[in-house]
Amino acid sequence: MVAIAIMLFSILNWNPVEITLWDGILVETKVPALVILAFLLGLFPMWLYHRSVKWGLDRRIRSLENSIKSAALAHSRETPVDGAVDNAVDSPASAPVVSPVDSPVEKPADSLSPVDDAQGDTQGTNKP
Repeated sequence: MVAIAIMLFSILNWNPVEITLWDGILVETKVPALVILAFLLGLFPMWLYHRSVKWGLDRRIRSLENSIKSAALAHSRETPVDGAVDNAVDSPASAPVVSPVDSPVEKPADSLSPVDDAQGDTQGTNKP
């Protein structure tokens, strides 16, 4: 479809065009060649940018897949292979019992607290 459109455009616009590149350089070319060249000059940088982004994303995906594989291998090494996991899940007596805390534990007083300085000011500083 695209090839047919390019062929039709080329046949209908086969006219010579003079292009002045610099002061002394004059190029005579056909319109389809000029249009195709302009298209390729615009396409090439975008194609390079696309390839670089795709390369970076592929590297990130491979890195994440490798980290998932290594985490899965580490997890499979932690769990025992025999039926000990099933027994631990089935028997609630093997689970540790945590007793609730009856009263909160008081924190020891901070020796650098400003409250302590105001109450125990015995060094004769000039405080009103």
